[in-house]
Amino acid sequence: MPTPFDALRANPPSGRRTALLLDHAAYGSRVLLRGAPVPWSSPPDCASYFGRVQGLLRPDAILVDVGAAYAQHLASRPGLIAAMGARSRTGFALKTLLGDDDIAEAVGKLVRVLSETSRQPLVLEVPSPLRWLARAQLTSGATSLDTIDTEHGEQASMYLADWLRRFDTLPVTLLVLDGRRADRSTLAGLPADDLSSYAPLANVADHFRWELGLRTDQQVVLRASEARGAVVPDSFWTSEGDVPEGDFLFAEVPADVEPERVLARLATLD
Repeated sequence: MPTPFDALRANPPSGRRTALLLDHAAYGSRVLLRGAPVPWSSPPDCASYFGRVQGLLRPDAILVDVGAAYAQHLASRPGLIAAMGARSRTGFALKTLLGDDDIAEAVGKLVRVLSETSRQPLVLEVPSPLRWLARAQLTSGATSLDTIDTEHGEQASMYLADWLRRFDTLPVTLLVLDGRRADRSTLAGLPADDLSSYAPLANVADHFRWELGLRTDQQVVLRASEARGAVVPDSFWTSEGDVPEGDFLFAEVPADVEPERVLARLATLD
């Protein structure tokens, strides 16, 4: 059965030939927020920021980085960080984090406000089970990720699936699991994520009619449609290189590219 994201790919709201999902946090922080981080912990301020970005860069969806929102909240919760490290068992830190109602409700409110204040489709990006498991372990004080294996990822997918049910009433078109490894040296040794082993997440996505995708360093693979999104390389913004081919595009705008250059390169996608 087609999902809402299939409709987005067929008819990008921007009118582009190929739909574009855009991670603009680093760039927007420098250019629009004068060095301040994206205000993930303040829904009204975040909605204002996204309104400016949507008007300027014209992505085809609102991309909400749930991992970044959690990290911002967690920075002011030393008690929760201590609770995450109360036991050394692999997975305990993530289960404790996702079980915290205060952060979950705050992030749920953020997503709800963004969905209500924009006419764009909503895409949630969350750390993949293995990535979030590793980040939670490191945040709680672990010094090594050597104990994490693929079975831990399958267990973490159950925690994540239970947590995602909080978003059941929101108009999510796509859930992207961020399974990158090259962006953080601490994650280099983790096993690769595998969508086929995350049955609990697939069940949630099917129940809510969300498309489910996995973002790697090279592409975004969708589960239901088997479409593949091309990840736009950083070199696209600084050279005259060709646009990669894919069923849709996923791009992260580097922080240090000048605004005129960004707009010029985006124009090549029209």
